[in-house]
Amino acid sequence: MEKEMENKMEKKNSLGKGIACILTAAFFFSMMTMFVRLAGNLPTFEKAFFRNFVAVFVAIIAILRSKDGFKKSIKIENKNIALLFFRCLFGTFGLICNFYAIDKINIADANMLNKLSPFFAIIMSIFIIKEIPKKNDIIAVICAFVGALFVIKPSGNAELLPALIGLLGGFLAGSAYTCVRLLGVRGVKGPVIVLAFSLFSCLTTFPLFLLDFEPMSIEQFLCLLAAGLVASIAQFAITAAYKYAPAREISVFDYSQIVFATIWGACIFGEIPDIYSFIGYGIIFLTVIIRWLYLKRVTRLAE
Repeated sequence: MEKEMENKMEKKNSLGKGIACILTAAFFFSMMTMFVRLAGNLPTFEKAFFRNFVAVFVAIIAILRSKDGFKKSIKIENKNIALLFFRCLFGTFGLICNFYAIDKINIADANMLNKLSPFFAIIMSIFIIKEIPKKNDIIAVICAFVGALFVIKPSGNAELLPALIGLLGGFLAGSAYTCVRLLGVRGVKGPVIVLAFSLFSCLTTFPLFLLDFEPMSIEQFLCLLAAGLVASIAQFAITAAYKYAPAREISVFDYSQIVFATIWGACIFGEIPDIYSFIGYGIIFLTVIIRWLYLKRVTRLAE
């Protein structure tokens, strides 16, 4: 009986940590998109390379500071190699699609399309890790998705191709996070996952970065470094989030990035939200609050 109570308490604590981590990730990912836009009209692959170049060093430092040591930490079991590869593959091309959308459409539109990833993560969880979402989980994500549409759809200025590429980025990101969840469950350390993804992305984008290189100003360089730094923080947070809790329980909170991004858009780029956007904010926040109350009630009844 005592052990059962401990397990329930541990699950509750893990859920709380997962929610905190995913909100942190949403905030810093929104800052990343802001810095990417502030970097100006640089090639997409150039921006993607620098975003991950910074993350490589942040991940290495985190691994070196771990108690297990570098060699022991980066050792990956054979059963996890393929899954880690697909996490890197999905994540890299999802990032490229997202950066392309950020450059072509407004920042709120780009974030909305990318933040469809939690919705796709729940779907992909069914096929990759056999996690069947409950009815309430699906309803919550759909409500958040509807709120996201209210935030950006009324602007009506997104071109079809960039929007579709941004949507593809959301699908690839959701697939990547599903892989992260399973890797975390299998005991693969978060910094190792981040390092593998960042290295893979750098190696993938570097040749295209050289072919389409454009000189940058000091301000642009600093913006890309800042984008890489905040993205690294967000990457560690999102990796931890899906390690602590499954996508069906926490993914709805990831939609807060849309609100953060819209705030940056209004304050820095002069993109003032209209009445439809505020309706979207209301739907998103109401969904988050109802979801939180539901989980709290379920946990209390289970006790």
